[in-house]
Amino acid sequence: MSEHPLEPDPELDADIDPDRELQLDEDLESDPAPARRRIRVAPLSLAVAAVVLALDQVTKHWAVNALSDGRPRHVIWTLQLNLAFNSGMAFSRGRGLGPVIGVGALVVVVAFVVGSAKAEGRTSRIAVGMLIGGALGNVSDRLFRGDAWLHGSVIDFIDFQWFPIFNVADIGVDVGAGLFILTTFLLARHATAGRADGGAS
Repeated sequence: MSEHPLEPDPELDADIDPDRELQLDEDLESDPAPARRRIRVAPLSLAVAAVVLALDQVTKHWAVNALSDGRPRHVIWTLQLNLAFNSGMAFSRGRGLGPVIGVGALVVVVAFVVGSAKAEGRTSRIAVGMLIGGALGNVSDRLFRGDAWLHGSVIDFIDFQWFPIFNVADIGVDVGAGLFILTTFLLARHATAGRADGGAS
């Protein structure tokens, strides 16, 4: 009894999709590496930070050179320009805690830079940029204006005489923080109102 060779079944061949075969081959051959997470930052925030930092450093440089004689310069009302060196926090608080404050400020700066891309809206990103620029302005004083690392004093010169002396960096931090809180509140309120309107419809 002779054995007959198996004949190819045309119906089975018809069910095979050549395009699908090609796709399967490509999937087996290609082994893509896992995508790397990229840290994104907001260009607008960085631009605002650069402006605030530049203004802060230019005005401090002027103050050190123009007000070093110790004589206040009257401007208007109770406002005068009076050179002071602050080893503490903003508005002359926390004296003697310069290194601790400096390290904390560096951590805050990194956190804001990394999170700047997540800020919603132009106003929020401007606020984040003001915070970054202001924090960097005072941190740079602690880094480069002292005898040791993080032991420098922040230069203050804006004096209302009834308020702690401050500088442009302090303005950036406080205005940026207030603006960020306000925009966050308004965005949250807008989102809540939108959900309420969607549920009512």
